[in-house]
Amino acid sequence: MKYEIGDEILVLRSDEEGRVVDIISDDMVMIEVRGGKFPAYLDQIDFPYFKRFTSKPIVPSTKKTYVDEIPREKKAVLDIKNEDGVWLSLVPKFILDDFNDEVVDSFKLYLVNHTSNDLHFIYRQLFENEKDFELTNDVAAGKDFYLHDIDFEDLNDKPSFMFTFSLLKPIKGKKESFDAALRLKSKQVFQKVEELKENNNPTIAYQLFDQYPDGEKDELTSSSNTKGGLDLSSLSSKGFNVKYSADRIREHLPMARSVVDLHIERLTDNWKGLSNFEILSMQLNEFEKWYDLAVQNHLATFVVIHGVGKGKLKDEIHNLLKSRSEVKRFINQYDSRFGYGATEIFFQ
Repeated sequence: MKYEIGDEILVLRSDEEGRVVDIISDDMVMIEVRGGKFPAYLDQIDFPYFKRFTSKPIVPSTKKTYVDEIPREKKAVLDIKNEDGVWLSLVPKFILDDFNDEVVDSFKLYLVNHTSNDLHFIYRQLFENEKDFELTNDVAAGKDFYLHDIDFEDLNDKPSFMFTFSLLKPIKGKKESFDAALRLKSKQVFQKVEELKENNNPTIAYQLFDQYPDGEKDELTSSSNTKGGLDLSSLSSKGFNVKYSADRIREHLPMARSVVDLHIERLTDNWKGLSNFEILSMQLNEFEKWYDLAVQNHLATFVVIHGVGKGKLKDEIHNLLKSRSEVKRFINQYDSRFGYGATEIFFQ
């Protein structure tokens, strides 16, 4: 290997200097330039010494400079050339197999922020709907954040990646927080790996969102954790926000519902382009939101309309209810109002 971790390098295309922070394969390294990390092929970088040797030395001027002639320092302006949203980037790490062919051994996962907003995120990675990894942190505007590694063979276990994003500096008119999800199918990733080799691309990238979404007019944000028995941190994570004093929180929170309808057309007008996984994630998030508010308001019962269909949503909700200590029992039986498409929950 021509380079070692810690070596100073020069990016040939941009003429910027950086350093090697990781070895990905025999012909690719991870480099850091101006605080950002990204993969690069060996033919895209070089050692900076030749440039330093051939560059003309800077000769200090002998002209006197007076205090009133010194220009004021301009405020640094973030320059993101391609402000195209937030991405989950998979950087493959190659090894040689028994036949001396390069194969992907694992992926390094990065959260890439191509927006002008500093973001806070909660990240959960699941296999077969079972949580395997969780992380909470921040990613600066125009930067990327290393999440963790995932073995190539683990793609067969239907990995999914769940994010909850919020702005580090709240912006009026923008959501306080929102969810984004991605589920990978092994066959599709295998195809992208082959395309990656053919096109000589360094990463596989999936867009999580394009622009940070606008919020509801009456959204509220919180400055307190609990008041009057309400768990505000829990309610906030489910989509309820408060920006009022603690003694006024109850009057600004929506009233608890004894019945909630989870049919997707009730939740969003733009559901036709969503995958089944995205629809299910949105429905479960809505269920958690109103379930939590029902618990905080000490409702005796709570009815969730999930429909009949193939029963996937019903099964997911029932599995959640089995683990909730506040649930006394729940039933899914014929009801003249909802048929067999609803479950009634009885609290302790």
